[in-house]
Amino acid sequence: MPDNITKLFGRYDIAEVAVHDPGLVRYINLTLQGVPHTGGRHASRAFGKQRITIVERLINRMMLTEDFTGKKSKSYKVVEEAFDLIAKRTKQNPLQVLVDALENSAPREEITRLRFGGISVPKAVDVSPSRRLDIALGNICQGAMRATHKSRKSISDCLATEIVRASKKEMESFSVSRKEELERVASSAR
Repeated sequence: MPDNITKLFGRYDIAEVAVHDPGLVRYINLTLQGVPHTGGRHASRAFGKQRITIVERLINRMMLTEDFTGKKSKSYKVVEEAFDLIAKRTKQNPLQVLVDALENSAPREEITRLRFGGISVPKAVDVSPSRRLDIALGNICQGAMRATHKSRKSISDCLATEIVRASKKEMESFSVSRKEELERVASSAR
């Protein structure tokens, strides 16, 4: 197998990436694809999202933001540029930085509303690993989009900044602050 086929975007080695959170190991897919684009072939299957690589899920999640709705190639370029910036800033594999960011911004608890008669009571519940990953990806993309508003920074620069901050568990990161807020509210609803 040629060397560049074993690498993401032809530059970043997938084999050296490790997932440290035991709950997310099954759901963070790090298998290799030439181009991270499955065309939705797993969409109709139960738990089909866990068969899609984590980079493609990030690209798909970027397409749910207001500026990239339905623009897969544009989202692909943004994520590729963001990975280049992450590699330049941290001198680490950007895929490992993304995995660390997802682990740090995935909430373990959230609240739900229970109705007892006519009263609605908040109740703390554990979050499934699949939902934890969905929430983390959504918050990372939402934080990157919020950072671009009223700013001259490009979306790829903002996405790289959000991923790096989340991987270091900094509170300036939108996704980490949302996770902490969600867990704080859940702990008060116990």
